[in-house]
Amino acid sequence: MAVGMGLYLLLLLATVATNILSLYHLSSIRGLPTVATSSASPDVPDHLLHQLYAIRATISHLTRLRSNSSSTSASSRTAPPPELLVYARIAPFASACSDHPDLLHRYMNYTPYTACPHDDARGLAEALILRGCHPLPRRRCFSPTAPNPPTSLPSDAFAPLPDAAVLWPSSSSCRSFSCLPASLGFDPKVESIRFLSAHSVLDISLTQLLSLARSSGSAPIRLGLDVGGGTGTLAAQLRRLANATLLTITLDLGAPYSEAAALRAVVPMHAPLQQRFPVQDGVLDLVRTGHAVNRWIPVPALEFLLYDADRVLRAGGMLWVDHFFCRGDDLDAVYAPIITRLGYRRIKWAVADKTDTRGLKNGEVYLTALLQKPLRFPLSLESRLLPTR
Repeated sequence: MAVGMGLYLLLLLATVATNILSLYHLSSIRGLPTVATSSASPDVPDHLLHQLYAIRATISHLTRLRSNSSSTSASSRTAPPPELLVYARIAPFASACSDHPDLLHRYMNYTPYTACPHDDARGLAEALILRGCHPLPRRRCFSPTAPNPPTSLPSDAFAPLPDAAVLWPSSSSCRSFSCLPASLGFDPKVESIRFLSAHSVLDISLTQLLSLARSSGSAPIRLGLDVGGGTGTLAAQLRRLANATLLTITLDLGAPYSEAAALRAVVPMHAPLQQRFPVQDGVLDLVRTGHAVNRWIPVPALEFLLYDADRVLRAGGMLWVDHFFCRGDDLDAVYAPIITRLGYRRIKWAVADKTDTRGLKNGEVYLTALLQKPLRFPLSLESRLLPTR
């Protein structure tokens, strides 16, 4: 529809231009001296003829293009599901959703007031979210539930996670936390000691974090956001050590990260990295970016993410860039300037080689940085506080 409207406007402009040139030509004819024979016609200036011919050719081309595009789009378009039409009338959804109509139509193709599609819909939801379609449209169907949901908060966040509290995909060969790789964050023994000690220059233990926050003059860490927080280990550890509350941004991506975080009494936020954090300005004490934030994110998206972290942090709040990896040359040329531009105080800045196979092959390095947001004044107040000469 946008293409058709654009062609229509071009046709309108071309027609108006033709009429203006025609009026100009007629006025120029009236101004010519009278000739002896009535059969003689005045000469039309060449530049007007050329412009008229060009405009008429453009109109003909645009007319053909508009008719072709209308017929093509009409034949290739499929009717949207009725539920999508109903929802679109009452609430907006992300503009990026319209860029993926096939996925969106499949996601919204369900029977109202019945059970929601489960396996296919969950995969479709994350496929749309990863493509920027967030928030997703709401649906009027009944979501399925796990067979044995928890009835109370866990006394130990790192106790073995109950398999029956998760609705496992029927197509999955793994239907237990024990069959998931420990490296993904589902092994309670491994997760129970994460963030408690530093094993390299890149690590920051939570006791170090809390100590650095106090020594830098920052208030205690009470509220925070863990971006790419996996199964919610950092949030669970900080709640146990400092009674702090952290929201965890995580996606499932083939494993029940959100369910595992929720079983640990951590709030999982199902959102993509390119989405604005649903948090008020200047209210958080800590924002951490985990392994999900790395060089695979386009540079503009990463820059917007860091400035959104700046938006939600209070003055004196901490930005913890944890094990960010990139090519060694790009760190100095691209990423360090982006981080430095924030104007934060560097409390820790550590760089080390990424020594796995891919890291050695691509010349990658890790960066861990702990940065403190400075006090800033609004522009109107800052101008009044500047000394006058």
